[in-house]
Amino acid sequence: MTYERFAGWYDQLMSDAPYDAWCALVERTVASYHVGKRLLDLGCGTGELAIRLANKGFDVTGVDLSEQMLAIAQMKAEERGVHVLFYQQDMRHFGPFEPFDTIVIFCDSLNYLLEDEDVVATFSRVYDQLRPGGLFLFDVHSLFKMEHIFLQKETFASNDEQVSYIWNCYPGPRPHSVEHELTFFVQLEEGVYERVDEMHVQRTYDVAQYETWLKDAGFRLLHVWADFTEQQPTNESERIFFVAQK
Repeated sequence: MTYERFAGWYDQLMSDAPYDAWCALVERTVASYHVGKRLLDLGCGTGELAIRLANKGFDVTGVDLSEQMLAIAQMKAEERGVHVLFYQQDMRHFGPFEPFDTIVIFCDSLNYLLEDEDVVATFSRVYDQLRPGGLFLFDVHSLFKMEHIFLQKETFASNDEQVSYIWNCYPGPRPHSVEHELTFFVQLEEGVYERVDEMHVQRTYDVAQYETWLKDAGFRLLHVWADFTEQQPTNESERIFFVAQK
């Protein structure tokens, strides 16, 4: 996986992403459990969610592996007059920081961890970096989405004047994994386009496995929700949300 070229177009391609819904979910949950507003956004990307949460009164730190993504995040925060601290770190062994009240991993960032031990290490590190009573919220692709949306449709495409793409999906090398083969055509000048190829691989697990790993890390599981609702997942839910407490 690489974000070296992808980072510059990420916000344009994610313009319809439900950032407001993620923000609302965090606000509701934090208020419900009466925790503080010191928050860490792991896998923060270009900082869109981190900046929005900062505008809602959260004291936000953002962590991402991509230097290019973080450069854009920092520029956006400065342009919008928002204070967010950004760090280039790996979610499997981030920190050390002063304990947080809430840690979030959204937009299926956790699905980029391809080995069991990587997810386990991330959960353990999150637990260590939360204060007692702190909350851990994350979302992942469901098995249904991986196997019946990505792999059955296989090809997605968008034809925009400045950036167009063809997105092909293939079975990945591990159980419940998908290879996303992305080809971008970026307009450099009128009539001239540059082709850029990217490969992203994601993997997910069933709900019971995530629950086991959370409990093994020491968390108390509070909720398992689906698709930005506070309803339990069904067999056709696409995005699964977990809320756990230290």
